[in-house]
Amino acid sequence: MSVNMFVDNAKVMAKGQITIPKDIREALGVKSGDRVTFVVEEDNVRMFNSAVYAMRVLQKEMTGEAERAGLTSDEDVMELVKELRNED
Repeated sequence: MSVNMFVDNAKVMAKGQITIPKDIREALGVKSGDRVTFVVEEDNVRMFNSAVYAMRVLQKEMTGEAERAGLTSDEDVMELVKELRNED
């Protein structure tokens, strides 16, 4: 096992509910009221903090978009921001 890996378990209740163990909640950075995302791949399930998962998906989808839009430097980005601000 790697240093960042650990195993815990929880009992499934009658309505399909489980209590996420404290060490898992802490590792995921979730607290009461937060949402989690489950990703099922064959017989494996991965659970993510939904906010973190959404950000990762967005980052993956946006990879390369700046270059495709011709934004290759900080100056290009700043110029675009100035143009957009002047449109308002």
